[in-house]
Amino acid sequence: MNTVIGDLLPLAVAIAISPVPIIGATLLLMGPRARVLGPCFLIGWVLGVLTSVVAFTLLAGVLPESSPSEGQPVVGTVQLLLGATLLGMAVRQMRSRPQPDDEQGLPAWMTKFDTMRPGASLGTAALLAAVSPKNLFLAIAAGSVLGTSGLGVGSVAICISIFVAVASLMIAVPTVGYLVAPERAVPLLDSIRTWLASNNATIMAVLLLVLGTKLIGSGLGAL
Repeated sequence: MNTVIGDLLPLAVAIAISPVPIIGATLLLMGPRARVLGPCFLIGWVLGVLTSVVAFTLLAGVLPESSPSEGQPVVGTVQLLLGATLLGMAVRQMRSRPQPDDEQGLPAWMTKFDTMRPGASLGTAALLAAVSPKNLFLAIAAGSVLGTSGLGVGSVAICISIFVAVASLMIAVPTVGYLVAPERAVPLLDSIRTWLASNNATIMAVLLLVLGTKLIGSGLGAL
């Protein structure tokens, strides 16, 4: 199980470091309904990550098994495709980086983020966690690791719990920090939001490059 957790942790960290959802969470926590919308966003994020990784784990569990001497060609092929896709996304992010003199603005759909209803906050977080391209590919990779690991149901459940917890850290920490000490949290949240908005493309490009390379290496090893 330790080996599986070791394979999952980089994928979970990559999901956790998602600038747009983190910016969204900080906007909610700086708004007038922070104590309601912030926790709703966190719950939605957890549910989104959990749903996607469980779904892909179940799908990977029905893949045909191979003997150790034959390797795992199906899993290896999936990992190679996912790695290549992430590398392509990294190149795209690098090309889309704003110039130093460009104005750093938020996406139009985020301008009224702090005025949404609790259900909308939960649903938006779930969608960002589960169906954004980066997180979707990472969940597929995590599911392929879990579904072909040969672990029992209890061990898989523990691995999934750890994966979801790590993948939710960057939303959970500021939310809990605000609920505990809102006066001290707001200035820090504002500085985090500004920095992430300015460096979003670079962060994502580096992250995707590292994860894409790792998946390609794992895929080659599984063939």
